[in-house]
Amino acid sequence: MAIPGRNVDSLRRANLSSVLQLVHHSGGVSRAQLTTATGLTRSTVAVLVGELVDLGLVVEREAPATNRVGRPSPLVVPSETPIVLAINPELDAVTVGVVGLSARVHRRVRFELDEVLSAERMVEVVSEIVGPLRDELESSHRIVGVGLAVPGLVRGDGVVRWAPHLDWHDVALTQLIGDALGLPTAVGNDASLGALAERLFGVGRGVEDIVYLNGGASGIGGGVIAGGRSLGGASGYAGEFGQNRPGVLDAADQRTADGVLEDEVSRDRLMSALRSGPVDEERLERLLLMSTSPTVRDELARQRRILAVALGNAINVLNPSLVVLGGFLATLHASDQEDLEARVDASSITATRSDARIVPAALGADRLMIGAAELALHPLLADPLGVEAILAPETHRRAVTES
Repeated sequence: MAIPGRNVDSLRRANLSSVLQLVHHSGGVSRAQLTTATGLTRSTVAVLVGELVDLGLVVEREAPATNRVGRPSPLVVPSETPIVLAINPELDAVTVGVVGLSARVHRRVRFELDEVLSAERMVEVVSEIVGPLRDELESSHRIVGVGLAVPGLVRGDGVVRWAPHLDWHDVALTQLIGDALGLPTAVGNDASLGALAERLFGVGRGVEDIVYLNGGASGIGGGVIAGGRSLGGASGYAGEFGQNRPGVLDAADQRTADGVLEDEVSRDRLMSALRSGPVDEERLERLLLMSTSPTVRDELARQRRILAVALGNAINVLNPSLVVLGGFLATLHASDQEDLEARVDASSITATRSDARIVPAALGADRLMIGAAELALHPLLADPLGVEAILAPETHRRAVTES
């Protein structure tokens, strides 16, 4: 038996979700464009936008003046009120970011480590970082939730099955962080989330077939977008390029007897060549590209040769139109783009290679923060009314009282 109003309410929620997602992914869109994109009437769009304004999710602004006759349609942009906390635990640091509904990283706090942390100790570090942030932010913002980008195999329920460099096994990280912070929490693989961020907001915007490789302190991960959808595999673990055996064409380039790709193409090896202490991603790139040391230049060239074979294999198997490199892999690309691409040419089938461009991640060091935030924002984007109590407590209390 149908419940009166149930279908109308479901349709309203779906329309609110569609409008909010369009505003979120575009960063700002006119009412007229929302009308065209949704196929709804102008009056319906106006009502939906008004409701999202009341919920504190979007803001309307006057559109820039044009030469066209008539008043321009108002511009609808994401509100700065809702935010999420994005967390990236790595081998050398824990980074916490504050990310808005506009997919902009407002702040990043990096806590450098001199030891590999257990998951429980990592939760303590996160709590120490987040405590002062919450005290500062909650007077003017609403924290929607927490998203974690973890360098390891993450099951759909947020259990980290294996993070090799962190030595984590079957860690219920969603529950650990959620209990510690008292906020809705979601966990995903860092590289898969980086791929998602680049697909939605970066160099992969509008591209249907992408291979993304991320290089960080905890190794090399990957993500695949196929036909516009993330390729997760049977258990969500697809994209572990770093655990493949590398193609080392010259025995002199081999540094490990039986290592995987991330043992040979390694941030640690680049830092050893630099003789550098702990540095963040942006500073590492500057140091590597500015270095005139033969040791550094030779190590960059060696890693490019091995990476090129891995990229050629990925292109042959997946036939992407775009290959995106993040982290120190983008630095390898920048160190000699012509050399890397020529070697990829030699390692791939001409037909598949001609389809694929190789580019650095456009979002830079923010890509994992934005990807983790997207994971945390999913419930809000799917049902804006479902988190009304978090985002607009006063409005929610009035509605409960009036009913």
